[in-house]
Parts: sequence; C-alpha cells; structure tokens
Amino acid sequence: MIFYMKNNTKQTLKIFWGHVKRYKISSTVVLLSMIAVSITNTVTPLYYKKFFDVLTENVLEKSTLVPKLINILLFIFFLEIIHWLFWRIATFFSSYFQTRAIADIANTCFRYLHLHSYSYFNNTFVGSLVKKVNRFTWEIIPLIFNIGIIIVVLFWKNKILGFAMCIWLIIFLSFNWVLTKYKLKFDIKRSQAETDASRVLADTITNQINLKLFNGYKREVKLFTDKNSVVQKLRQFTWNLDNTFEAIQGFLMIILEIGMFYMAVNLWTKDLFTVGDFVLLQTYVLIVMMKIWDFGRMVRHIYQNMADAEEMTEILLTPHEIVDIPNAKALRVNKGEIEFKNISFYYHQTNPVLKDFNLKIKSKEKIALVGPSGAGKTTITRLILRLHDIQAGKIFVDNQDISKIKLASLWKNISLVPQDPILFHRTLSENIAYGKPGATQAEIESAAKKAHAHEFIKEFEEGYDTYVGERGIKLSGGERQRVAIARSILHDAPILILDEATSSLDSKSELLIQDALDNLMKNKTVIVVAHRLSTIIKSDRILVIDKQGILEEGSHQELLKKPDGLYNKLWSLQAGGFIK
Repeated sequence: MIFYMKNNTKQTLKIFWGHVKRYKISSTVVLLSMIAVSITNTVTPLYYKKFFDVLTENVLEKSTLVPKLINILLFIFFLEIIHWLFWRIATFFSSYFQTRAIADIANTCFRYLHLHSYSYFNNTFVGSLVKKVNRFTWEIIPLIFNIGIIIVVLFWKNKILGFAMCIWLIIFLSFNWVLTKYKLKFDIKRSQAETDASRVLADTITNQINLKLFNGYKREVKLFTDKNSVVQKLRQFTWNLDNTFEAIQGFLMIILEIGMFYMAVNLWTKDLFTVGDFVLLQTYVLIVMMKIWDFGRMVRHIYQNMADAEEMTEILLTPHEIVDIPNAKALRVNKGEIEFKNISFYYHQTNPVLKDFNLKIKSKEKIALVGPSGAGKTTITRLILRLHDIQAGKIFVDNQDISKIKLASLWKNISLVPQDPILFHRTLSENIAYGKPGATQAEIESAAKKAHAHEFIKEFEEGYDTYVGERGIKLSGGERQRVAIARSILHDAPILILDEATSSLDSKSELLIQDALDNLMKNKTVIVVAHRLSTIIKSDRILVIDKQGILEEGSHQELLKKPDGLYNKLWSLQAGGFIK
C-alpha cells in the first residue's frame, strides 16, 4: 500500500507538472520574480543592521549622522519598491497560468474520463475527480533562497551561528518530512471515507422515490450517519496530528530563537556583535520561523492534497478498455448488413452470456429479439455498438470488422432508443438536437412532431426552452421516451436499435408514435428488443433467444404455427392476460 501511494503521488505531480510546462514563459517569469523577492527580502535586513549601527554610534553631534541615516533609508526604500514590484509581477503571472493549468487539468480529466468504456461507468463510482494541487513551487522557491542567503550571512558573521542554524534546519525539516509521510496514509483513508459518504448521499438522492416507497428513510439515515462517523473520526485524528506537529514546531522555534540570542549575547560580550547585529539576527530568525512554519504546513497540505487527488490519478492511470486500433478506418455503411460470427461473450469472465453465437441480419431487414430476461437480447445490441469487447469471434457491419473501425464512426451510423432514456439537464431543444449537432429549430420541431412529442412540449410555458431536470426527471417516462425517439429521428442513422422503445408508453401514446416509428424504420436495418410481443408483429424475422442461443426464428405467423414453441407460449400468455 505504501509503495502504491508513493507511485500515485509521483504520478499526480507528473500530471500537474505536465500541465504547468505548457506555460513556460509565465512560469519562468514567476520563478525569476520569486528569486528577486527572496533576495531583496534577505538583503534589506543588512541595511537595517547598518541603520542601527549608525544610530548607536557615539558622536558629539547627532546631526552629523542624519545624512547617513537618510541615505540608508532611501536605499531600504529602493529595495522595498523592488520587492513590492517583483512580488506583484509574481502574483499576477501566477494567477494567469495557475488558473489555466488547473482548468487544463480539469479538461484533461473530463476528456480522459469519457473515453472509458461502458463497463467502467457501470462498475465505478465517479465522485469528485479533479482536486486542486497546492501551489508547491511558489511556496518552496522563496524558502530555498531566503534561508540560503540567511545561512551565508550568518556564516559570514560567525561560523557558530551558521552551523547552529544548519543543524536546527536539518532537525526541523527531517521531523516534518517523517511525520508528514506518516500522516499521509491517514489522509488517504480520510479521503476514501469522504468518497464513501458522498456515494451514499448521491445514491439516496438518485433513489429518493425508493427511499420513500420502501420506508428506507431510517435505514439510509443510519447508513449515512455511520459513514459520516468514520469521516469524522479520521478527520479529527488527522487534524489532531496537525495540531501535534504545530505544537512540536512551535517548541523547536522557541529553542531556535532563545538559543541564537544566547550565542549572540556571548559574542556581544566579546565585542564581536553590535546592536545592529542583534536587529539583523532577530529579523533573520523571524524570517526563518515564518518561512519554515509555512514550509511545514505546506508539506502537510501537499500530501493531504495528494491524498485527495488519488481518485483523479487512479482514473487517469486506468487504461481505456475499448479503444480504436492504430490507423483505424471510418465505417462506411452502404447496405446495413450485420453479422455475428462465432461470438463468445462473458461478463467478468465468469458469467457467460453468449457462446459460439452466430447471426446474420440482411440489409434493411427488421428483426426482433424476444425471450426471457437475462437471455442476452440487450447484450447483443450493446455488442453491435461495441460498448463491450467480445472474448471470441467477430462482428461485421457491411463486411467491416467493428473492432478495426473508429468507434465514433460506428456510433454515427447507429441510432439507439433505449428502454429507459436518460436526458441531459438541458432544454428540450438541446436534448432533441443532440442527435444532430447544429440542427435548426425547424428540424427539431419536425422530429418532435413525428415522435408525437410536440403535443406535450407546446403545453409547457417555455415550450422547447423548458429544462427537463436531472436525468429528465421533470418528464414522465412516456415523455422521455418520445424525446428520445425524436432525437433518434433527427440522428437518422442507417442502422436503428429499439431496446424496449415503447415500454414506457401507455396504449394511446404507443399508437400515436407507432406510425412515426414505421416511418423511422423505412430503408433502415432495424433491431428491436421487446417483451411486449404486440409491438413486433410486423417484423421480418423474430428471433427467440435464451441462454442456449437462438431457439426459434421466423415471422410472427410462422412461429405461431409451432404449438410447442416458446414464442407460441409467450404469445398465448400475453394475449390470454396471464391465464394459466
């Protein structure tokens, strides 16, 4: 586990730096500006030392010291202006490129995430994927230069002071590094616990109707409370670790301040230290304390953010399951023939769905897939869309192996109307136009009329500009289905898949759109998955499928002539109102 975390930490930083490098000019300006800020920050106290040394000179006429003091103040003013100028340059350029780098990381994650396979989204809870990485670079650069110059100056003043500062820094930084690495594993556990709690929250919001109808309120409250309790305990533990670190850091800083001044007093008694040197030492001790305190907190925040970024990094490091092969060609559909050759497909390598499956669908043929649940009907349609990769065999569209063509071109030539269509939380116009980017309003409304969606859309106050809610929750099941059909009509692909496309419609709505579907299916190769057999009577060929494969095939009338056939039994069951 420790090795894994180290690897992910390195990968997270690699991802971050990969985006930062796109802004070389801005980041270089920030780097040079921070160096200038660090230099002026440590050089200025030298002139304050000189100021106090002049101030304590034993002269008869103090007025003779005024020109010296004013000249020193003017030089300090010049250094402060330089410090202010470069600090402003650093902050503005840092804001420019950091905000863009963070946005680039978010865009990279989004692009990479949606190239993952259908199975990935089914098996993975995708929570907060992109976490901001702390500003490591612009914190550590001033630290290095400030402390570096301070140590050089202290060695110049007295080697004992220089060595004392070096030893203290080694002890302090080693302590921070060791304890921060120790805390990292608990930060990762806390981040995972927060994700678990978020998962429960998101799941209950999505299933809020089930929570009510099945009296799950108390159960879900207890589950969320339990998950949240784990988060609270881990959060309290990690915060207490932070408090402990800061308490020890504060003690070490007291040792530094008193110890350095104790040595300075000894040097003063030997006339090796002036009042100005005490001012210089106090200033440098304060700089070291502020910078090193920030460093300790920065290191902890870095590792805490690395822990929070685990999900993002894991997603970006997970290879895409289904990808285009090198030099994949675009699919060209002239006829719309589909062929399954010796297909074997398993879920998770243990759940066989299809084995040595063969099927040929002719150009413009309308076939229907019927059979018991779990027989593989929907799986067949998903394999045509290459939402899963098969373990054996090949699938062809117009004699082109779909594993060797571009996925985008495959999806462009296939329209799908699923059983439970999910809509974007966008307007009705945008949801329908998703089937044809750039579609005109006239085209959108024409498709809606053909799908008999126009009738209910015009009843909304905002019409086609009505937002449908998350997953289309503001619409009924039948309304969502008709919007999906309108979207498919606009897509107008040569191959059409209807997966229980009328299952959410009442009898009246089904009759309204049946003629629209008939028009949609003209001159297309159509695959219909249906449990309601009345919807597939006109199919050219009906395939009865179970876990053994294709049991029966033929037209509706041909299958009814088989008195002991499964289709006949299913038809009798539905037509007879489920009478045994």
